[in-house]
Amino acid sequence: MQKANDLKEYREELRESLDNDFLRTTLDNFAVAYRAGRANAFKGMDVRGLIDDIAASKDEAGRNSEALFQEFKENAEAAGVHVHFAKDGDEANAIITRIAKDAGCRKIVKSKSMTAEETLLNHDLEDAGLEVTETDLGEWIIQLRHEGPSHMVMPAIHLSRFQVGDLFTKVTGSKQDAEIEKLVKVARRELRQKYVEADMGISGANFAVAETGGIGLVTNEGNARLVTTLPRVHVALMGIDKLVPKLHDALRILKALPRNATGQQITSYVTWITGANECLAAEDGKKEIHFVVLDNGRSELLKDPLFSQVNRCVRCGACANVCPVYRLVGGHKMGHIYIGAIGLILTYFFHGKDKAKNLVQNCINCEACKDVCAGGIDLPRLIKEIHARIQDEDGHPLPSFLLAKVLKNRKLFHTLLRAAKWGQKPMAEKDGFIRHLPMIFSKEHSFRALPTIAETPFRDWWKENRPEVKKPKYRVALFSGCVQDFVYPEQMQAAVDVFAANGVAMEFPMDQSCCGLPVQMMGETKASRDVAAQNLRAFEPNAYDYIITLCASCAAHLKHNYPKLVMDKPALKLKADAFAAKVMDYSTFVNDVLKVEKDAFRETGEKATYHAPCHLCRGLDVHDAPRRLIEKGGMAYVECAEEEVCCGFGGTFSMKFPELSAELLNKKLNNVEETGAQTLLTDCPGCIMQLRGGLKARGSKVKVKHVAEILSANRK
Repeated sequence: MQKANDLKEYREELRESLDNDFLRTTLDNFAVAYRAGRANAFKGMDVRGLIDDIAASKDEAGRNSEALFQEFKENAEAAGVHVHFAKDGDEANAIITRIAKDAGCRKIVKSKSMTAEETLLNHDLEDAGLEVTETDLGEWIIQLRHEGPSHMVMPAIHLSRFQVGDLFTKVTGSKQDAEIEKLVKVARRELRQKYVEADMGISGANFAVAETGGIGLVTNEGNARLVTTLPRVHVALMGIDKLVPKLHDALRILKALPRNATGQQITSYVTWITGANECLAAEDGKKEIHFVVLDNGRSELLKDPLFSQVNRCVRCGACANVCPVYRLVGGHKMGHIYIGAIGLILTYFFHGKDKAKNLVQNCINCEACKDVCAGGIDLPRLIKEIHARIQDEDGHPLPSFLLAKVLKNRKLFHTLLRAAKWGQKPMAEKDGFIRHLPMIFSKEHSFRALPTIAETPFRDWWKENRPEVKKPKYRVALFSGCVQDFVYPEQMQAAVDVFAANGVAMEFPMDQSCCGLPVQMMGETKASRDVAAQNLRAFEPNAYDYIITLCASCAAHLKHNYPKLVMDKPALKLKADAFAAKVMDYSTFVNDVLKVEKDAFRETGEKATYHAPCHLCRGLDVHDAPRRLIEKGGMAYVECAEEEVCCGFGGTFSMKFPELSAELLNKKLNNVEETGAQTLLTDCPGCIMQLRGGLKARGSKVKVKHVAEILSANRK
């Protein structure tokens, strides 16, 4: 687990993972296989509908958690089970230790439980002189190595079979082959006697069903059934977030849990335990069962209007499975105990801000976790909110503080950009790149070339070249964002050309500025709100049919975040809702609204591939429109491997974590060059900056353009 005191030390820890070729290869292979497996497992199902149902059910359970606990307790105790409530991890561990001592237990076997990891249960049990053995294969391996889990479902995914073979050789005292089947047999042989000798079995629980007073366990190994069946005492430790009203609610979650976790339609074992059953190992022939229900901050989370949605988490680990950052560094560097996107959030609430302060910055905001979450949790938003809270508590770093000050003042911001045009002259090359990096950048940023500020920003060009469209089909407002206004105005000009040719009248409100996403990414929430208000006042949404932007990140931020940012200002909130409803990305507007046809463009036959910006394919759920436009626009579209995986830009993320950004970019560009395409197209100026700069740095001849540019260039 990460132990860094500050961001500099944390980055040094991340480099260790980047240098681990086995880890990188394993996580790469798993990420690719997982996407295919999950898609196949959910094939033919209404996935969105299922997720919405799970979210609604879990939200309702959260609102009624106290009543559900009482119902669960009454029904469980009526069936012969002892039910305990623990306010925190220390109390839960003390309860379980006391149960073991009162029952005269000496040896304990455990099945996998993230809640037990959360409370550090094993440490307290061992300190009390009890022998504890993990029986899940992965958990046993990391217990022997004195490590924490690197994944919620696959705790030892970071280890090779050769490492495990060496470990088992040491444990058994005899040489073990590194063949997986043989290693499994060794584990079974070593653990079998542990089951027989154990006095107590400890498990977690995936579900605590109030109407029956029973629990449900979802596992892929038979160990959990042995742990809960053979010993004379069984203790199940679970959080209050596992409470559900009825068995039907648990079965609904079960439809998604294995599919989301590992791409399986169902796991090998689904076990339901209700009431104290017979047990020959007990003196009275009856098993002693205890359910320990843990709060540990969960009830406070449930009261929080924003963070209460965390209760929806089913602990499937899918947010790590799809995270491009986790794929690079693994769970030991992207989590404390809970890993992945949900881990960045839970660490703050369960283990404190000191453990979370570095982790929450290591989110690239690609929204892959939100897109795949079985409970529909808005994970990126919550991570950014925690980042902002920590900065409000500890103080704001100077770079983000200064950027916030600048972006809140549009005139100052634009003046600085115009001044930069002159300041860059000694370093500017003719091809639009800076010859060498300014001194503020370290050599770690040399993986990509940086663009120059444009000679003429779009807003100045617009004043002189605004087209007059008579009898327009649509009236739209153009939102440029800062990059296309001052760095890549040619992209906006290309859009104007296509719009004018298709009967679209356009307005460009001059008081608009940066969308504010960069400061939101840096945890500057107040500045993000101020920038949103600034842009909302610049537009009159009722005057337009649509508000069009060529930046996918801007579009998603304007559409989804602006109404949330101004919720405390009723008049502005109404305007934000009207504004957001009319925001649309360029490709969707041209393909789905204007419905341009292939005969309007020259056929070039040039091979082109595509990079799907994160905030287009996930933030806006747009997939087909840009690819159809590439083909309509006269180019031969060639599919690229992992088109919808992040390019590594993430705005300010690439500044904070250049090592990770460079690796993600390198992987993306390798996939692009393997297509043999001459042109790489996308719908986001930030992605263009990253991709074009990376190709320039590696001396590639592949051109990077916005979809709007090829439509304008190939228009008949």
